[in-house]
Amino acid sequence: MAEPDNIVLVYLRRIDEKVERVMDDVRDLKVRMTEVEERLGKIDVSIAGVNRRIDRVEARLDRIERRLDLVELPTESHS
Repeated sequence: MAEPDNIVLVYLRRIDEKVERVMDDVRDLKVRMTEVEERLGKIDVSIAGVNRRIDRVEARLDRIERRLDLVELPTESHS
């Protein structure tokens, strides 16, 4: 004759199953979070590259404006 399970053991097993599922979900979230962080890092590098290019274009534009005398020099005001 099989003995009925102790009610505490039944609940402990259920809790154990739920904890195991939560741990699996946390592992999955960690992997996904790492992927997000890697993508953000790549985006940061891309933005830095774009900013570098914009800086170079700005410097070239400044030189062009100076060569063509398109830059207005600030006027000195005397009080």
